[in-house]
Amino acid sequence: MSIKDLYIDYFKSKGHKQIPSAPVVPENDPSVLFNTAGMQPLIPYLIGQDHPYGKRLCDYQKCIRTNDLDEVGDKTHHTFFEMLGNWSLGDYFKEESINYSFEFLTKVLNIPVEKLAVTVFAGDNDIPRDEVSAGVWKSLGISEKRLAYLEKEDNFWIAGEVGPCGPDTEIFYFRSNDSIPEVFDPNDDRWVEIWNNVFMEFYKDESGKYSELPKKNVDTGMGFERITAVIEGVDDNYKSSIWKDVINEIESISGLKYEGNEVSMRIIADHIRTAVFISADNSMIKPSNTDQGYILRRLIRRAIRHARRLNIDINSNWEERLALIIINKYSSYYSELDANKDVVLEVLRLEKNKFNRTLEKGLKEFEKVTKNNRAIDGLTAFHLYDTYGFPIELTCELADELNLDVDVDGFKEKFKAHQELSRAGSSQKFKGGLASTGDMEVKYHTATHLLNAALKIVVSKDVHQKGSNITSERMRFDFSCDHKLTDEEKIKTEELVNSWINDGLNVTVKEMSKEDAVSSGAECMFIEKYPDIVTVYSIGDVSHELCGGPHVKNTSELGYFKIIKEEASSAGVRRIKAVLE
Repeated sequence: MSIKDLYIDYFKSKGHKQIPSAPVVPENDPSVLFNTAGMQPLIPYLIGQDHPYGKRLCDYQKCIRTNDLDEVGDKTHHTFFEMLGNWSLGDYFKEESINYSFEFLTKVLNIPVEKLAVTVFAGDNDIPRDEVSAGVWKSLGISEKRLAYLEKEDNFWIAGEVGPCGPDTEIFYFRSNDSIPEVFDPNDDRWVEIWNNVFMEFYKDESGKYSELPKKNVDTGMGFERITAVIEGVDDNYKSSIWKDVINEIESISGLKYEGNEVSMRIIADHIRTAVFISADNSMIKPSNTDQGYILRRLIRRAIRHARRLNIDINSNWEERLALIIINKYSSYYSELDANKDVVLEVLRLEKNKFNRTLEKGLKEFEKVTKNNRAIDGLTAFHLYDTYGFPIELTCELADELNLDVDVDGFKEKFKAHQELSRAGSSQKFKGGLASTGDMEVKYHTATHLLNAALKIVVSKDVHQKGSNITSERMRFDFSCDHKLTDEEKIKTEELVNSWINDGLNVTVKEMSKEDAVSSGAECMFIEKYPDIVTVYSIGDVSHELCGGPHVKNTSELGYFKIIKEEASSAGVRRIKAVLE
């Protein structure tokens, strides 16, 4: 019996109701591209809404995360994965939750207790150490030496700056043939996290004060791919039973062995599986240059590139053979795969044919642009990507064969701006609102950050950006405000922005987790729309914002900032139109 079935059966025996997996594309939620965790579809119920299935729930949830897409190719990363979860909505709490997890792991999956270790919240000035969870673990036979107390950054959960939150306890498995250390070291990579139980028992308000929630929830998550690899004793997820048939088929199609070709085979297996689930979703996503369609196109084309690396005839039906294995394997759990099988196969075939045609043209263009050059600049590399679908890796691979250098950083700047626009689409869901990415648009984009910071000082610290639209000739900035700006407020705002421009402040960029960005005080519009890893732009010490870019390197590049008009946009929202002269 599958671990998924064992998991559901176990929690049903404990009074839980199985809820169906939500679609990979969220229903009635345009704020995110995909469901990224088992708890995401349950957020309304975790903050108080009654669930029609009751207070004890369990499921396996289809999830897609593409923030670390470039990491796929190693032993553990996947773009599509399944999350096993069980929840208590104001019913049982720490003791029962930990007992359930321990019993399932040791009695149902027969994991030896000596191979387990746990972490719990160490406590701080706001919230005491989680002695309740620690006590439960000890009563179950986890020794003091296998229990580590960690700080908030490791063992505390909150979705944003305010809201329901609480400590968590994480369960680790010793995945190694080495002798098991007597003392658990959370920094030892041989200990792999397999389950996380979050205890939502506090509420953090705007002032930073924590208070106990009257209704306490439990939210747990265990990755199916990871726990399967653990149980089967493999240190490479792609050697587990989940992937064995797909990898075997890739070996058969290519005539090559997995050993020595692991990276390309993993990428093909992962990307085709994810593409199958996206295109089978009832939202009927098709490859495109925006939103989910952009991700789908990128996955299929990346799989094609790696098929080419394995000398697979990319004009054959190789993608159909892999898709059918995936559909047959998962359709008993997810009926839409079988119902939409023909759609899936057509999406893969059409996108493959389209990319194959442009690939041939792109190779000819590559030969042309490199004929008399010893390097490929960022703009040319991006042109090969944008027009011919050449990923930068392919350009680098071809250039390397000719001993040519590629301006990868220059490409990344162009690509980042393109990605922002692609994801925004016509509704411009993401921050920026750039119509194009010329020098003036980049300047105006940076100026919106300065304007936002100035309004917080001049008008109110509660001012927040509500939207922006930029052309090469002007910027439009919407912000929360309950009154028409006075002439004095407009003058002071202008003067403050121009003083920062004259100061020549450096613009710096850093990537970090979304949680760390929020904790650091970074300003953001619609936090839920950002991926798990975000880009934070800082302008001196006056502005600190989540943003996809692009921006100037120094504020001295902007020129003179002038407000042309200030008007109402909608209830509680004002709009400023401004220019740089």
